[in-house]
Amino acid sequence: MKTKFFLIASFIVILFFISCNSTDNTTTDTAALTTANSQILADSRIDASINDVSNIAEDQFSLKQTSTARGTEATHSSFLPACAVTAWTYTNGTFTGSIDFGTEGCTLQNGNVLKGKITLSFSGNFMTPEKTITYSFDNFYHNGIKIQGSKTIIKTIKTTDLYTPIHPVFTQSIDLTITFENGTVYTRTGTQTKEMISGDTNHDGDDDDDWEGRVFLVTGNHTTTLSTGGSWSCTIKTPLRYEMACKRAIPVSGTVLKVNNGVETLIDYGTGQCDNLATVTTNGVTTTIELKK
Repeated sequence: MKTKFFLIASFIVILFFISCNSTDNTTTDTAALTTANSQILADSRIDASINDVSNIAEDQFSLKQTSTARGTEATHSSFLPACAVTAWTYTNGTFTGSIDFGTEGCTLQNGNVLKGKITLSFSGNFMTPEKTITYSFDNFYHNGIKIQGSKTIIKTIKTTDLYTPIHPVFTQSIDLTITFENGTVYTRTGTQTKEMISGDTNHDGDDDDDWEGRVFLVTGNHTTTLSTGGSWSCTIKTPLRYEMACKRAIPVSGTVLKVNNGVETLIDYGTGQCDNLATVTTNGVTTTIELKK
């Protein structure tokens, strides 16, 4: 009888520990998923600001390149909205320009709202194999978050493993500080390569074609760090595809591997739809999140 009682008691204890362990694992998985999703949403807003600013810089560079080649100021409809005011100088072979989005807010075609100024600088010699574009910010805001720091873009025309025809390739070095509306401060460092695979008839990155016809593939990696401690890294595993016709600073496809304290999260942007959704997989659990501005 005692033996039977002992076996029953032992069985109950084992079930108790299994139950507790299962509950602990569920709690841990839920916490990891919540943390991952929160960081992804922050990353998405930072990514959108970087993409918009890069497009603006590349668009303005192309305008000056075309103007210099033709001997007249380009008049095509650029990436910039009418509310953005530009001013340029040309001194000792260098173009320096400011783009002022005002203090009330200037809305891009993709709906993102910009305030403050961006300053651009690049050489007027457009015949070199590599062209370097640098830019910085003056009280600049993107959808309410403040962007500080500097960035360099190196433009080349070449063939790559991703796309064999000769095409424009923009390699970007990123070192930015981003302050959100609630006072949370992030730093973003990394590199990014953006390849224009469609919408450039002459394969020169010039402004002969409409921005809406342009398609980019993006690869690279970055690290995002919180000022209060903690950081996570992201590596693009499958090239991110951006289609300007979607009028969104969000990729239509591609995957990113995010790592935070050893926990891996895979972000999948879909198969080509123009939406703001992504599927997120952490510890085998997959959810769909909405990427907000």
